[in-house]
Amino acid sequence: MAADNVGKMSNGFDSRKDKWIKLNVGGEIFMTTRTTLCRDPQSFLCRLCQDDPDLNSDKDETGAYLIDRDPCYFAPVLNYLRHGKLVINKNLAEEGVLEEAEFYNITELIKLVRERLYERDAKQSQVHTKNVYRVLQCSEEELTQMVSTMSDGWNFEQLVNIGSSYKYSSEDRAEFLCVVSKQCPTVVNGHCNEPTDRGKVLQQRGSRM
Repeated sequence: MAADNVGKMSNGFDSRKDKWIKLNVGGEIFMTTRTTLCRDPQSFLCRLCQDDPDLNSDKDETGAYLIDRDPCYFAPVLNYLRHGKLVINKNLAEEGVLEEAEFYNITELIKLVRERLYERDAKQSQVHTKNVYRVLQCSEEELTQMVSTMSDGWNFEQLVNIGSSYKYSSEDRAEFLCVVSKQCPTVVNGHCNEPTDRGKVLQQRGSRM
């Protein structure tokens, strides 16, 4: 009877021990369960802990599976297998995690990292627009021609009468300041810098004349 109990306890201990897998990745030891490594049945890690004969895997003196990869980039891979979330430290590059995910052939992780890279690149290359202002001085005769021949994209903003430039002449020829604007795209790593537009200052001064 006692022998049977000892045998059952021994079998239970062996069963629990068999659930844990030790990995030696680039000289750093990782401990995890067989269930975690088999989250993706087609992955290299699942085949490894199932002792797939096609892998020809080696073990160190402690029985840990030897994997010649960067342990820093293995950590987010293992954590993904543990809880299903992609968490990457700030000092690690997404490209490095993708490289490891592809090496271990973890399909869903590969997809997640590629989406993260796509979102990052899209944010960095986001196009912003800024308004560029120009202030043009013209006579009354030139005004109609200037407005009609205005280039595509330029919009009329304001017209300011600054009086006549012929103070000593009998002719009354008025002069105008014509303020025009145009939206121009600018790419600054996902950030839009707001420059100081000299035209805006001139426009504000002109409105008070």
